[in-house]
Amino acid sequence: MAEIKENGEAGKAAFQQQLMFPIGEKNPYNQFFDGQSYLAPVSEQQVGIYNVTFEPGCRNHWHVHHAKAGGGQILICVGGRGWYQAWGEAPVEMKPGTVVNIPPEVKHWHGAAADSWFAHLAIEVDGEETLNEWCEPVDDDAYAAVNK
Repeated sequence: MAEIKENGEAGKAAFQQQLMFPIGEKNPYNQFFDGQSYLAPVSEQQVGIYNVTFEPGCRNHWHVHHAKAGGGQILICVGGRGWYQAWGEAPVEMKPGTVVNIPPEVKHWHGAAADSWFAHLAIEVDGEETLNEWCEPVDDDAYAAVNK
C-alpha cells in the first residue's frame, strides 16, 4: 500500500480507498488536535470502538484517560503511519497491525507522521468514573524530532 501524503479532500478520498473502516466526519473533539482529524463510530454497544483518522502532520494534544478502576484505551493502527508517545518515554511508530495498550493515568499523545495519513481504532476500556483530561499541545519541536 502506498502512503498517501496529500492533505485535503483528494488525500482523504485516496486514503479511504485503503481503509476497511469509514473515515467519518470531522472530529467534534478537533479543538484538542493540531491539524484535521476525523471520527467514525465502529461500535457503540458493549465497548466503544471508533476509527480515528488523521491528516498528515495531525496529532492530538497530550491527554490522560482517568479511571477510579479499570479504564484506559487500546489503539490498533488500521492504515497509514503514525506515532504514539507516553510522557517521558520514547515514541512508538505505528503501522497497520500495531497495537498499543494505554493504561489509565498515563499522559500520552498519538497522531499521524508528518508525511502520511494515519488511522487507528480507539477502543475505550470499560472502567469506573472514567473521564479524559486534555492537556497542552505537543510541542512543534518535539513533534519534528519524532519525524526525523
